[in-house]
Amino acid sequence: MPMDDYSGPFDPAATLAGFSRRALAVLGREYMLFGHLLNRAALPSVHMKLGAAAREAVAIEEWMGASPIYTRRMQRAMRFAGDDVATIMKGLQLDVGFAHQYMDVRYELESPRHGFFWLPSCGALLEVEPFGEEAVFSMCHSIEDPTFDATAVATNPRARCRPIHRPPRQPADRVPHCRWEISIDPEAEPVAEIALTQRVRASRLAGLELTPLPEDDAGGRRDYSGPFDPDFHLEVLSHAALVRVCSELLIQNHLLIRALMLTVADRAGAAVARDIGRTQWIGAGVVAASRLREALRISSDGMDAILKVLQLHPTFPPGYTRLGVELLSPARGRFWLEDCEALHEADTCTWFALLDEAPPPALEAIVQAVNPQARCIAARPTGAARFAWDVVVDAAGAPAPEPPEVLFVRSSGTARFAFKAHALSD
Repeated sequence: MPMDDYSGPFDPAATLAGFSRRALAVLGREYMLFGHLLNRAALPSVHMKLGAAAREAVAIEEWMGASPIYTRRMQRAMRFAGDDVATIMKGLQLDVGFAHQYMDVRYELESPRHGFFWLPSCGALLEVEPFGEEAVFSMCHSIEDPTFDATAVATNPRARCRPIHRPPRQPADRVPHCRWEISIDPEAEPVAEIALTQRVRASRLAGLELTPLPEDDAGGRRDYSGPFDPDFHLEVLSHAALVRVCSELLIQNHLLIRALMLTVADRAGAAVARDIGRTQWIGAGVVAASRLREALRISSDGMDAILKVLQLHPTFPPGYTRLGVELLSPARGRFWLEDCEALHEADTCTWFALLDEAPPPALEAIVQAVNPQARCIAARPTGAARFAWDVVVDAAGAPAPEPPEVLFVRSSGTARFAFKAHALSD
């Protein structure tokens, strides 16, 4: 019986496929929001190390480098490839950049070549507005202009996203926060991908082939090949489709990580990219661990709870990684990575290039997000494992303080955002 949450016993063999449609929709929304946590964790560090102009440029290239790739992946996975505005809108509905509810996006499809979307509430705007109009202009003008077009180019190089109105808001309480027009002009000059996109596309991650699950009779749409649905939400999908969407959303996040680390390395070198990647992993990883516990009703802080969180954590996309976990005792557990695509990338612009630290600070911070008295210890790999770590809970030990990399992310409205569930569709 598929699990509606993970409040029950720990299952060392648990995968996404073992959860119900309801639970997978919950996970899907968390994985979408993780894309925003990644930026909350990384971009302030880019700003501090490289300056405001670099922070803006990195944000642009991060999304332009990854979104055309993952948009096409999702089109193939959910069988809605095309070159019209409906296809663009379907892609936006399954894009981590438009995390459901956090980005309250509404759509109107007027014709195959023309449509609109608007946001009665934009979580990203509400995050940025307290920092002033300059910060709002950077996000809503400088960053969104090229990145919206880069997402559309995956569907049609002659597509354009143009604002009807957008922040800074005038008056200050204006609703909707913004309104955009999507159009396709056959005479327009095609938008070209940036060079970074080709480099990201060359990765093993970008070319990863996932094996679809067989369908069952639990209801829901098997794909998104039918008409565009302006009210689309994850609960309309079947169990097999949700497993695939969750997997693709995790890939989207790691493509964004790669794009960000590559463009930082281009500007400041591999060492700085490594430092910012580590900061990003710690900051976003800890908050994601806390959110997963709550979302899946993992109430304890014991070793079983730590291993449950690791099994579903966005750090470890299924298919790209091969994670194993074992509960050795109430106070001791082990997890490991077997040989997998994530360990064979041709560069160091990935979190998995940081596994040479013993233990990686992000992994220790993630287990301590579940239990501050836990410690992560590098272990000798055995069998098929390439890396292995023991987790030990010392009930008499001092709780570890939360890492400083987490502070800004934890204090954000993104970290505190609460989702609402939808009813399942037949």
